[in-house]
Amino acid sequence: MKFLFSLAALALWVGDALAQSANPGSITGSLIDSTTRRPVPFATVAVRNASTLVAGTTTDSTGTFLLPSLLLGNYTLTLSSVGYVSQTQPVTLTADRPAAVVGAIQLRSESRTLGEVTVAAQKALIEEKGDKLVYNAEKDVSNVGGSAADVLRKIPSLSLDLDGNIQMRGNSNIRILTNGKPSAMMARNLADALRQMPADNIKSVEVITSPGAKYDAEGAAGVINIITKKALHGFNGSVMASLGNLNRSTNTKLAVKTKKLGFSLSANGYQFRQIRQFQMLRTTLADGQPLNYLSQRSTSDNTGTGGYGEFSLDYDPDSTSRINFSANAWGGYYPNNSSVINRLTDPTGNLFQYFRNDIRMSNPYGNSQFDLGYTKTFRKQPGVNSAREFTLLTQFSRMPDNYFYNTDRYTLVEVEQLSFRQHSTNYSRNKEYTLQADYTHPFLIRTGQDTTQLKLEMGVKAIRRAIGSEYRIEQSLDGKLLLVADPTQSNDFDYNQQIFSGYTALRVEAKRKWTMNLGARLERTVIDGNFMTTHTTLANQYTNLIPSITISKGIKSHTLKTSYTQRIQRPQLWFLNPWFNASDPRNLQTGNPYLNAELTHAVELGHSVTTKAGLSVNTALYWRMTSNAIEYVRTVDEAGISLSKPQNIGRRNAYGMNVNLSGQATKTWALNGGMDLRYVYLSSPSLNQRNSGVVGNVNLSSTNKLPHNYTFQTNANFNSGWISLQGSGSPFYWYGFALKRELLDKKASLTLGVNNPFNRGVYQNLRQSAPSFESDTRSFFVSRSVRLAFEWRFGQMNSSGKESRKIRNDDAASR
Repeated sequence: MKFLFSLAALALWVGDALAQSANPGSITGSLIDSTTRRPVPFATVAVRNASTLVAGTTTDSTGTFLLPSLLLGNYTLTLSSVGYVSQTQPVTLTADRPAAVVGAIQLRSESRTLGEVTVAAQKALIEEKGDKLVYNAEKDVSNVGGSAADVLRKIPSLSLDLDGNIQMRGNSNIRILTNGKPSAMMARNLADALRQMPADNIKSVEVITSPGAKYDAEGAAGVINIITKKALHGFNGSVMASLGNLNRSTNTKLAVKTKKLGFSLSANGYQFRQIRQFQMLRTTLADGQPLNYLSQRSTSDNTGTGGYGEFSLDYDPDSTSRINFSANAWGGYYPNNSSVINRLTDPTGNLFQYFRNDIRMSNPYGNSQFDLGYTKTFRKQPGVNSAREFTLLTQFSRMPDNYFYNTDRYTLVEVEQLSFRQHSTNYSRNKEYTLQADYTHPFLIRTGQDTTQLKLEMGVKAIRRAIGSEYRIEQSLDGKLLLVADPTQSNDFDYNQQIFSGYTALRVEAKRKWTMNLGARLERTVIDGNFMTTHTTLANQYTNLIPSITISKGIKSHTLKTSYTQRIQRPQLWFLNPWFNASDPRNLQTGNPYLNAELTHAVELGHSVTTKAGLSVNTALYWRMTSNAIEYVRTVDEAGISLSKPQNIGRRNAYGMNVNLSGQATKTWALNGGMDLRYVYLSSPSLNQRNSGVVGNVNLSSTNKLPHNYTFQTNANFNSGWISLQGSGSPFYWYGFALKRELLDKKASLTLGVNNPFNRGVYQNLRQSAPSFESDTRSFFVSRSVRLAFEWRFGQMNSSGKESRKIRNDDAASR
């Protein structure tokens, strides 16, 4: 990395020595939104001498502009962008001061009043920020009263199946952060966690498909950062309640912020309901010939309940320092009860087994997490976009995640009779300790024709995870006797994981809109595990050097980008848990503590353009190759009993294209759309299986600002299904409508939302095959929902300018 930095500095010095310009003057600066304080990219900057246009340019993705090679004299700087009021500013270039630095210029959002209706340019729902895609969830009225799963379902590049399992460009190995830090809430069953997080807490979602060296190397597909709504200056808060047939929630927020001290408190409670039916027909095979047929039918209707609370305190000893502390706790109870009819026959139709299995499964869970951090910002140098910054961050989290089930088996031959009972307990826990230090140092290098910004970033991090699982099985083999412990299905498991990492990254913004990000991250992983009951141990350690490079070039309103990075995927916590889930005796499921980490190579080529009319089009071609790919693999024995467990299958390749469009059809009508299309190839030489196919998803959204403070929104999503090593799923779709009315001088709102109003539910078919079986599964999920939400906001509503830094363990494993 030192060599790369020296090489870049040498190239810039040579360029300075060779530059021969008769015009020594230059003007540099940046544009920011007067309300949000965020950069205004691709704005038009013009320099005039009297009424004559002398030079012009556009701001880059960070809102920065440079006008080189100007004669000395008096000029007028004109700044304009779609949706903002144009602004002018006088600038004088003299022999003593040929390089003018105008600093950060604020542009005010454009608005016009027509009678009773205020018409304002709307912020796009989908924004391309160069290294990430941003979905502004708070601008999507259909999210009110929903969950994080409803939010992520609408984002291009992401797809959720009907169980809520998420994929990014066809890969489910994703790191999800909350405000740039890991959340233990997301480190358990991810699908459940997304259903439990209220959408009303989400401000925006960042999708990062090619993370740089500063991010932990974990997450083969990429990183999703969920940004929650921030505290404001002064005293403010909100209260929200929603009622619906599938979702219900209530939450409150309170914040007090002064010049030096900030305090915020939030709490919410929620319920979500899942109704589903399922049918399966499976054929057990031996040398390609059927041995038996299993037919299963089940129904379930479950409602989960939970809550979440967070407290944060920020203290600014002076204008350059901040100490922040936060604590959060959440927990709940999620049942997964069902009744399954089982029928097993031989190929001629003779009945082997016919029984009903009543399952009562519960999942009480909880978490507590504490963050303490210190940030020191040094004095900003003239002309440099940002200041030097040092941060020291610590985090501790504790997450018990327990599973219990009781099963009663009734034979249905001739007369219904209780024939078997089983009780299982699994106490699982995860303690995590993290220490992290980061330093950022920006540089400014001036040449004869340009001013080049450089930013050097470096940091170190240590994570220790202590994971445990204690599971016991008790059963009555005839259903009548007392339950007796089965030691062959009981064990205590301890698993420790330590990760030590360091990174260096360099960002160079050179002349003519060239931008380059170079980085490397070194991670050392040490693992040891112990099955204490059976006295079995495991140990592993490995080191990964993860390079990353991104190069972009701006050409007027166009930007071209190419990137390469590597990612690793350590086995997720739930993948490692060796507990046997035998609640369905014909379909067993367990984890695999002997899994190895995945390694992914990712290449991306992108293009983005924003027209003068405000239409934004972002296109990306990508390729991902994963070795040691982890997937659940099912095997079926001669008795027709299946075992599903995660395994390192071999290779997973994906070649795809992603297209996103967003823009304003009119001042009051915004349209957004996205498409992701990819070819997936999976191969496992050890299992002698492979599969491939073309899959994709499409998202569409329309938002209309109506008179009298009404907003109407429609959205739709189509998913073509998915490809796994052993099977594929059929297509499904999702659509919804929402109407929002602002009340009480826009301090309150009432929102009515409906999803899939013309269909009670969604059907999906799954077909799987392997040398030992073939199966067809048809599932039905109730998806028709309606909800009504009311929100009241009070207090001052001025944005805060300074944000706290917190740890982001984007390698935090999830189920």
